[in-house]
Amino acid sequence: MGSLERSRKKVMLWKKAMVHFSLCFVMGFFTGFAPTGKSISHSHVAASTRSEFAPQPIEVSHKTTNVNRSWIAPTPETLPTRSIFHKQTAKLHVKPEPQLKPRRLIIIVTPTSTKLAFQAVVLTRLANTIKLVPQPLLWIVVEGQTDSTELSKTLRKTSIMYRHLVSKENFTDLEAELNHQRNLALKHIVHHRLSGIVHFAELSNVYDLEFFQQLRYIEVFGTWPTALLAANRKKVIIEGPVCDSSRVIGWHLRNMNNETDTNTPPIHISSFAFNSSILWDPQRWGRTSTLQDTSQNSIKFVKQAVLEDEAKLKGIPPEDCSRILLWRFSFMPTPLRIINL
Repeated sequence: MGSLERSRKKVMLWKKAMVHFSLCFVMGFFTGFAPTGKSISHSHVAASTRSEFAPQPIEVSHKTTNVNRSWIAPTPETLPTRSIFHKQTAKLHVKPEPQLKPRRLIIIVTPTSTKLAFQAVVLTRLANTIKLVPQPLLWIVVEGQTDSTELSKTLRKTSIMYRHLVSKENFTDLEAELNHQRNLALKHIVHHRLSGIVHFAELSNVYDLEFFQQLRYIEVFGTWPTALLAANRKKVIIEGPVCDSSRVIGWHLRNMNNETDTNTPPIHISSFAFNSSILWDPQRWGRTSTLQDTSQNSIKFVKQAVLEDEAKLKGIPPEDCSRILLWRFSFMPTPLRIINL
């Protein structure tokens, strides 16, 4: 009897436990689907707390009160942003660099002849001088017809922009041969429309490098004084223009004793330079005749144009036209002495 009662009690306990467990499970299952009021209540509480602790608007009274104004911080003045922007841009503004004008082309014409003494030596010396001149520069070298290639080799070694012309004419007179070569160079300039300042450089000329810088400032015609040095004479002959500042007012030829020589031509071939466009575009410079309208003597045409247009002739250096920037040497071949031993 005792064992049966114990077994019944255990069964009843298990049944109660199962019932409690089932009730709890059902209640939990259905409460998961039911709407909760936590979020609503939370939002309501948050709104109420915000309304409680939010700052209330204060009415500002325009009535004056006795307040020490030193305790009040001054209000900063508001500047317009446009003025600040203009000040900043003014500070950052950089002046544009001036545009540099390109240098004018210098065209140097040099005639040569086997009749000239020490031609190879003086040609190399002149090439070394021209090499120091800033570009652009064109060296036109003319020689007579010959089988020798010495001149060509010398020009190739100079690293100068050059043009080598060959004359096919034969001359017995040295000056006639040199003038023919100058005319040939001028025809070459006209044929190729080489625009620049033309200067006839003799092999015996010695230059100050400032001379070539002054050549680039010539607009139409330019002239300058030259000094002639002779090897067998103890004097220096000065010839050139008479200037008032850079304006040419006349010509003169004088030596160191101020003796005037009127038989000598007023201008030497190396004493002037000109704009090459005068040869094919004379209307640009107010002239009517062209090189084609004249004879084959271009040098005579150029000299005539220079002497006729003294108003357009500029003396260089402009600040002191009496300064010597070019020297001409007269080399005379010395006879060889034969010594009998």
